[in-house]
Amino acid sequence: MDTAFRALAEVVERLRTDCPWDSAQTWASMRPYVLEEAYELCEALDRGEAAEVRKELGDVLFQVLLLSRIAGDRPDGAFGVDDVIRGITAKMIERHPHVFDPDHARSEADVGIEAWEARKARARAGGSALDGVPDALPALLRAHRVSEKAARVGFDWPDAPAVRRKVDEELVELDEAIAAGDAGAIEEELGDLLFALVNLGRHLPVSAEDALRTAIRKFEGRFRRVEAGLAAEGRSVHEVDIDALEARWQAAKREGG
Repeated sequence: MDTAFRALAEVVERLRTDCPWDSAQTWASMRPYVLEEAYELCEALDRGEAAEVRKELGDVLFQVLLLSRIAGDRPDGAFGVDDVIRGITAKMIERHPHVFDPDHARSEADVGIEAWEARKARARAGGSALDGVPDALPALLRAHRVSEKAARVGFDWPDAPAVRRKVDEELVELDEAIAAGDAGAIEEELGDLLFALVNLGRHLPVSAEDALRTAIRKFEGRFRRVEAGLAAEGRSVHEVDIDALEARWQAAKREGG
């Protein structure tokens, strides 16, 4: 084991033994922290700042070691970090025969996400074609991955225009639910519309998750410029009517960004 990795493992061991907070943690209690650290890493990757990526990778690595150490405290002594490392090493070798198997006949079909998914499917023989998409993923990303997996077995629209027609169909059904005032139907039809939009993005191809994140950042930037402009005049968004806010919003759009 590398010296730096061993040192971190020893820190985790000491915390698990001597720190009241760390020693009290369970897999269930650590779940929100794992999600938070994963999202912070994604944010650092989006910004492309090496120092931040390094720091967030460290936080994620700490979570891996702590969760592995917690496993060792279970009555069944489930596993340790060495088992985690051996497991992922074996899986990466098995999933890349074109790299590690000298007797494997290489082809372009061995490379890329399609080949990866095919090897995963063989490893899960007997399961659903939709298996392997975590429930905890953000809903838009999960919708993309689920529909992507369905498409790999031929269950898909033929092209983007076909999905666009589906979007129109779902909009009509949503309008009908709204007109009927049926809250349950409204939720269902809104969900169907969002799912159709995710699939439209997949066919364009655009990630709906990334597109929405970009739209949110754009909205935030413009709204903050509106707030800053009002603050420079000694006012706030709470003190102006919707028409004034709309005018300033349009001005922020014309400024760009």
